[in-house]
Amino acid sequence: MDKKRSVAFHTLGCKLNFSETSTLSRLMESEGFEKKEFDDLADVYVINTCSVTDNADKECRQLVRRIQRKSPESFVVITGCYAQLKPKEIASIPGVDLVLGAAEKFNIAQHINELAKGNDAKVCSCDIEAVSGFNASFSQNDRTRTFLKVQDGCDYTCSFCTIPMARGKSRSDSIANVVKHATQLAADGVKEIVLTGVNLGDFGKGPDGGRHEEDFFSLVQELDKVEGIERYRISSIEPNLLTNDIIAFVANSNKFMPHFHIPLQSGSNEILGLMRRRYRRELYAERVGLIKTLMPHCAIGVDVIVGFPGETDKHFQETFDFLHELDVSYLHVFTYSERDHTKALEIQPVIPIPVRNERNKTLRNLSYMKLQYFTQQQSGQTRKVLFEGFDKHGMMEGYTDNYIRVSTPYRGEWANQIIDWELR
Repeated sequence: MDKKRSVAFHTLGCKLNFSETSTLSRLMESEGFEKKEFDDLADVYVINTCSVTDNADKECRQLVRRIQRKSPESFVVITGCYAQLKPKEIASIPGVDLVLGAAEKFNIAQHINELAKGNDAKVCSCDIEAVSGFNASFSQNDRTRTFLKVQDGCDYTCSFCTIPMARGKSRSDSIANVVKHATQLAADGVKEIVLTGVNLGDFGKGPDGGRHEEDFFSLVQELDKVEGIERYRISSIEPNLLTNDIIAFVANSNKFMPHFHIPLQSGSNEILGLMRRRYRRELYAERVGLIKTLMPHCAIGVDVIVGFPGETDKHFQETFDFLHELDVSYLHVFTYSERDHTKALEIQPVIPIPVRNERNKTLRNLSYMKLQYFTQQQSGQTRKVLFEGFDKHGMMEGYTDNYIRVSTPYRGEWANQIIDWELR
């Protein structure tokens, strides 16, 4: 390979993956690699995978085939959750040269430097129980909002989820390190930080799994003091870990935005039990009620899974009715898909795929109506919008503090600036 090598990245999945891809990109650039767009020709292609749904697995395979057609001599590296869960399966995909599991992804440059084209795919993985340590990550120069990873892994055992098997035990950065990263991002001109993690509310466990004398509430209090960062968002937080103290703090903060994303997964207590979730719908409704009492303008997003094994028409109707009555702003609807080595595979009956898809469609329609209603409620209000710097065919976009997307003709002087905006 030439001395000045090039690398291109593609990310599948969550905000956490985006933060890690950005960090991997900077690591590669520090090793002398030139960063390219994924559609360009590059010497190395890195795909950071997700394994929450079957679609992410399929998309990974499609991307490898696309690279093979476009640039068969390039190296293809697969990392992320799918790589940790099914390294041998990925290594067997024609065109894949290197598979990096959870413990090795941040050693990517060293592994790439040792590659030779034509050899069998090299697998660098390990037992997930051996994964420890915390690798701080943040996205930078990719978008106006920066994703800052503060926690990784999960100690929960939800019956549908493979993430603990893919990312290991819950572990966190220290508050001091997070504040240091936030201060550096502020110096680089970042206006908004989105705090990310696998189980964000569980913040406080050290790299070895032991407990710091710190928790998520302490973290948000310290970040609120950082000069230069004007906005924070909490990407997703379990309802049982979203305490009244955190809600009240956000309500009184000028920096933490009135916007929560709270996974529900089902509005049926029976299904929540089968899912091995750590709360019931009553607690969820209580959290939403407190948020809306303190912040009537707050946006609330909800994750929900449809078609989980055992979910009868009655259970689904419970979920629909619960969400219909709940004062939330939008839904992220996931169709259940079977994942190897999960307890959900033992639950009967299995819901037919067409029924799953129909339920997904029903909830997506409900989400559309919820978002329309929430947006109309804000009409006539003046809210602060942080505009992104991208020129999209003469237009630019931004988000209000309470996460309503705004579009307007492009004005360069508004890029990465917070503007008072009357919603209509």
